[in-house]
Amino acid sequence: MKMKLIFGSLCTLLLVASCKNKKEEKEQPVQYTVTSPLRVDTSFSKDYVAQIQSLKNIEIRAQEKGYLQSINADEGRYVKAGQLLFKIVPTMYEAELLKAQAVVKEAELELMNTKTLSDKNIVSKSETAIAQAKLDEAKADLALAQLHLSLTEIRAPFDGVIDRIPLKLGSLIDEGALLTTLSDNKSVYAYFNVPETEYLGYKAQADTGHIQNVSLVLANNQLHQQKGVVETVEGQFDNETGNIAFRARFPNPDLLLKHGETGKVQMTVPVRNSLVIPQKATYELQDKVYVFVVDKDNNVKSRNIVVKYRLSNLYVVESGLEDSDKIVLEGVQNIKDDDHIEYKFIDPREVVSSLQLIKQ
Repeated sequence: MKMKLIFGSLCTLLLVASCKNKKEEKEQPVQYTVTSPLRVDTSFSKDYVAQIQSLKNIEIRAQEKGYLQSINADEGRYVKAGQLLFKIVPTMYEAELLKAQAVVKEAELELMNTKTLSDKNIVSKSETAIAQAKLDEAKADLALAQLHLSLTEIRAPFDGVIDRIPLKLGSLIDEGALLTTLSDNKSVYAYFNVPETEYLGYKAQADTGHIQNVSLVLANNQLHQQKGVVETVEGQFDNETGNIAFRARFPNPDLLLKHGETGKVQMTVPVRNSLVIPQKATYELQDKVYVFVVDKDNNVKSRNIVVKYRLSNLYVVESGLEDSDKIVLEGVQNIKDDDHIEYKFIDPREVVSSLQLIKQ
């Protein structure tokens, strides 16, 4: 009986101690992780919609009227400079050339006879000058006839790829008719628009002599194998969009890129002396971004911030925070305004470095 009493008392003591420990554990406050915004120089990669254009892209048009006699290159084929592309029936122009050659011979004979008579003082020297003028005029007509005949053969002005040929053999062609287009695609231009703030960052970097290399993302989301270089920036901003046009040049040795293609230029945008915070320290409400700021009494207040850039794990803050502010890093979903918290402060450099996004 005495043993039972001792055993019961022991169980009661253990039960009371256990309940007390559980109560103490329950009442122990949660410790939150807190950090501060970090002012850094960093950068991020941004995609810009781009229009691709050939280095050279021209229309090949007929310069003489006639029937299309031959087509010497196929659509989509690569041609060399000087290669014959089209030939227009030259019969009329050949006849004009023969006539002009005959007139030149006649004028040469007339000049020779006039000089002979002038040497014998039979005719005046002015007659010789008139005969010389007739010969010069005949030679000019001959050169014009030769030019007209040469224009019936249309040759490639440079190396490139032939586009669609709308006309077929035997078609009657008017002067100025479109025969095809020719594109030099060995290198291409990519035109894209950049906002003013990002242009200023680019300009500051370019003024230091830094060459801005860019990448090209194709329509299938694959990267073009060749890197490009920003060559030029237009002279003025678009008043409606606030953007300015950039032009990058990309090598295209395998002729993969074509005139009129679309893609996205991927450019590194520098961010100088800006405040950054981890995205996980924020929450969104009605399309606005908020953080919880800890005051000197360890109470929290929600604060709306304006995000300038969104990086993969960081926000670049435009307004709403100062360097000295303390913000809740983890557990923002578990607290509300005016909550009193216990926290552990983590150096912001340690936090951001763990995200591996700071530019060293």
